[in-house]
Amino acid sequence: MSLRILITNDDGVDAPGIAVMEEIARELSDDVWIVAPDGNQSGAAHRFTFGRELELVERRSRVFAVPHGSPADCVVAGMTFLLKDRPADLVLSGVNNGQNIGDIVNCSGTAAGAREGAFQGALGIAMSQGVDYEAGLAIDWSVSRQFAAKVVDGIRRHAGQGAWYNVNFPFCPPAEVTGVRVVPTQRFTRSPMRYYPSDNPGKFFIAIPETPSPFDPANDFFQLLHGNAITVTPMNLQGSDVARAAEIDGKIAI
Repeated sequence: MSLRILITNDDGVDAPGIAVMEEIARELSDDVWIVAPDGNQSGAAHRFTFGRELELVERRSRVFAVPHGSPADCVVAGMTFLLKDRPADLVLSGVNNGQNIGDIVNCSGTAAGAREGAFQGALGIAMSQGVDYEAGLAIDWSVSRQFAAKVVDGIRRHAGQGAWYNVNFPFCPPAEVTGVRVVPTQRFTRSPMRYYPSDNPGKFFIAIPETPSPFDPANDFFQLLHGNAITVTPMNLQGSDVARAAEIDGKIAI
């Protein structure tokens, strides 16, 4: 039985990155399904749309859009309705336009698509293509196209239970990629998210106006942006700090 793959993203079903992800998936299987938001859901994190009706709109065979839906909504609809008789073995989320590294992973809709895939029993892998925001250069998908299927194969061979995987591809020519590094995400002392004033009086944005620092050379930020490495980060589904819970159990009194 062939590998069944479900694809989602947070840039929208018509985004160039999801077409790249479909190319990648078809290197691995001919049983590929796509369920994605109909528009941009960047920053949606693991939001579910409760209390409001959603709709699956078939764009072509095995490709569906969910108007106003989040990536997590899309994975649930795909896994528990469209593919309910045989849920996907692998959920691929992306390829995102821009890196998802460090603490930013926590607000990423791309990350949430892979995480929800893992919660639903599949192997969940989020993929993002790095960009050079400061130079304003157009995104180049060549590294993702060349290496992603091999990275997925490697993760599948070594993946354990209770995790999903966050993968980032560096912004450089394929010949300059230095390899694959399995690394933690970069933690910062404070969130990089900031109030950012608009040119319109009384209005503002939530944005990341500058790259947070310092970098730990052993973590994803440095390895991707300065080492030209493909970064792979295993992420636990168990969000609890089990060791800390055991350490302080019985020590908080009322």
